Amino acid sequence: MAAATVRQDGDTLAFGGALERAAVASLWSQLRAAKARRLDLSAVQSVDSAGLALLAELSARLGIADVVGSPPGLVDLRRAYRLDEALAFAG
Repeated sequence: MAAATVRQDGDTLAFGGALERAAVASLWSQLRAAKARRLDLSAVQSVDSAGLALLAELSARLGIADVVGSPPGLVDLRRAYRLDEALAFAG
């Protein structure tokens, strides 16, 4: 698996690689001052619960309106944690 990456592209945060526990801490330091309305997960190869927590926190903090891409594991984790397609709590 490729290392997790993130880059700002206009109002989009574009992620790549494996969004897994080992990478989340280093991604947080890159995302502290991030501003975005969209998350692009098209280049993400896999996501675990730590990666989902990172994405859900960003979604809540930044008011993410759109999430593009569905890497392996995301749908099942979203269901397990009752998150909607924008990674907000579905209630």
